[in-house]
Amino acid sequence: MSTTQVSQARTERVTAQRVKRRYAHNGAALLFLAPWLVGLLFLTLGPMLVSLYISFTDYSILAAPSWVGLDNYTTMFTSDKLFIQSLKVTFTYVAVSVPIKLIFALLVAMLLNKGIRGLGIYRTVYYIPTLLGGSVAIAMLWRKMLGGDGLLNGVLAMIGIKAPDWVANPKYALYSIVLLSVWQFGSSMIIFLAGLKQIPPEYDEASAVDGAGPLRRFFYITLPILSPVIFFNLVMQLITSFQSFTQAFVISNGSGGPVNSTLMYSLYLYKKGFSFFQMGYASAMAWVLVILIGVFTLLVFRSSKLWVHYEDGGKS
Repeated sequence: MSTTQVSQARTERVTAQRVKRRYAHNGAALLFLAPWLVGLLFLTLGPMLVSLYISFTDYSILAAPSWVGLDNYTTMFTSDKLFIQSLKVTFTYVAVSVPIKLIFALLVAMLLNKGIRGLGIYRTVYYIPTLLGGSVAIAMLWRKMLGGDGLLNGVLAMIGIKAPDWVANPKYALYSIVLLSVWQFGSSMIIFLAGLKQIPPEYDEASAVDGAGPLRRFFYITLPILSPVIFFNLVMQLITSFQSFTQAFVISNGSGGPVNSTLMYSLYLYKKGFSFFQMGYASAMAWVLVILIGVFTLLVFRSSKLWVHYEDGGKS
């Protein structure tokens, strides 16, 4: 064996020993990761790949799927008026509910950041709707409150105002769901409050000494420093709003009515899959929703260069 071969064998042996030492203690980490990996493969990635295949088939559960290529996607965008209606309803819901919810959450967080007594209690009380808001029971309660003979109309009647049935009128039904969504502002509020706590008070005090008013300090100091938190909340609420289902299902009794005014995308997808057993079409709709959410999330990320400010210039 030549000197070069001996040197190469020695280098390989040393490298193998280094790799073995580097990964010698990874057994425990892999053991703890195992449940997550199993869930990812068999409960997330596996079903996603199966649904992608089914989206190119005509599948009614009762019979084997038959390959139809892009027919489901073509039908969706060319001849399904309810699909277009569900997109309109969902876009309106997202465009209205997300900004209102974030603004409301930020206002409440700023109030709680004033150093008031019992902050923990208020924080818990405001967070409770977030825990309960997505439940069927709360959606049903909300429907009773906004119904023609509900609590809201009863209060308005006491001051001489005759109000409509908010959930049965096509003009207002969707905004009833928006109101229910805004009511669940707790998680965004908690994150805003944590962000506000991180802003050094010296900035606010120095600008006040320089003569800046409260509005000027808010727009030129608080908002720029808080912009990474706003960005995070915006992305999370955008994704959640596109997938909104329970409220529309309960308030419209699963119909998307009145006159399809609350036919959210996820509700129409559910009806296609579990009411009409068009699993292929429903799977295609699910993948279109994934792409839509991805596109809007990407747009928010791209726009963040213009309005999100990091202390290190976003280099970390």
